[in-house]
Amino acid sequence: MRLWHEKLISKLPRQQLLGQHRECCALRGNGWGKPHAIVNYVFRYAPIRLVRYHQLIMDEMKQRGYNVNELWLDPYYRGKSCESFDDKGLYGQDNEEGLIIYPEHNEGYLTECIDNLSSKGIYISF
Repeated sequence: MRLWHEKLISKLPRQQLLGQHRECCALRGNGWGKPHAIVNYVFRYAPIRLVRYHQLIMDEMKQRGYNVNELWLDPYYRGKSCESFDDKGLYGQDNEEGLIIYPEHNEGYLTECIDNLSSKGIYISF
């Protein structure tokens, strides 16, 4: 699975949004650092970036009236079967709040995501 470009989050259909939540939970938990061709770039950065991205997903879920397990709102939480992050593990050398979450999520990636969704019959325009 991929992490959709941030500009698409508010436009994602229910299935893709909830799938994105599940993907973020898996990546934050035991999936952290496990190779996966489409999301390997996530592991180049401190986990706080994934947490920030996941927060966008959860904010959209709440806005739509979907339930979010409150445990995931804690940036240190990694799921029931994973030990929580500590500060060093969560932030590493990456303490800059103003950064784009993932530099890979550029205009080219946005187009790639839109094309991917349209191949599934989901048409999004801006």
